[in-house]
Amino acid sequence: MKPISLAMTGASGAQYGLRLMDCLLQAGCTVHLMVSKAALLVIATETDMSLPPKPEAMRRQLCEHYGCSPEQLQVYGREDWMAPVASGSGAPGSMVVCPASTGTLSAIACGASNNLIERAADVVLKERRQLILVTREMPLSSIHLQHMLTLSQMGATIMPASPGFYRKPQSVDDVVDFVVARILDHLGIEQKLVARWGE
Repeated sequence: MKPISLAMTGASGAQYGLRLMDCLLQAGCTVHLMVSKAALLVIATETDMSLPPKPEAMRRQLCEHYGCSPEQLQVYGREDWMAPVASGSGAPGSMVVCPASTGTLSAIACGASNNLIERAADVVLKERRQLILVTREMPLSSIHLQHMLTLSQMGATIMPASPGFYRKPQSVDDVVDFVVARILDHLGIEQKLVARWGE
C-alpha cells in the first residue's frame, strides 16, 4: 500500500487522527507521523492514551499499541528537516492533517513552514499532490473561511469533521468512524467502517 503522511495538531478531535492511523496501519500503509506539542496535550486530555514527546519512544509505544512493525510507522520531530516528508523528492503522495487546528490551517495557507508539519504540507501543495485537512472548529471566522478558500483553490481538500447521523450511530466510535471512512474514501483506501449511500 502507498505511504501516507499523517499530522495531528492541537484541535479537539484526537480520536479522528488516532482512528485514521489505526485504519491506515491495518490496511498495510506506511504512515509518516507528525504530532504537534499541542496535539500531545489534546490526546492526553481526550483519550486514555498519553504519548511520549520523543519520536522514537512514541514510535515504540504506537507500534506496540497498534500491533504494527516498526518499518510501517515512522515518527518525526517538530524540526526533523531531514525527514522524507520535508522534500518533494521523498514525500509521500498524500498527506492528511487530522485534526487540523485553525492555527495550522493559517500557517499552511500562508506557506509559513516554521515546523515540519507546515513544511510537509507546503511540499505536498507545491508538488501538486493530495492534501486533506480535517478541520475541527466552530464557529468559523472570516479568517478561517478565507484560509480554507485559499487552500481549496490550491488543490487541498477541506474535510470538516462533520459526521452524518443517517446511519443512526450508537456510540462515539460510530461517529468517529463516519468521518474516518470519508477520509479513507478520498485516499482511495478500501474501508468497511461505513457502508456507502445506497448499499
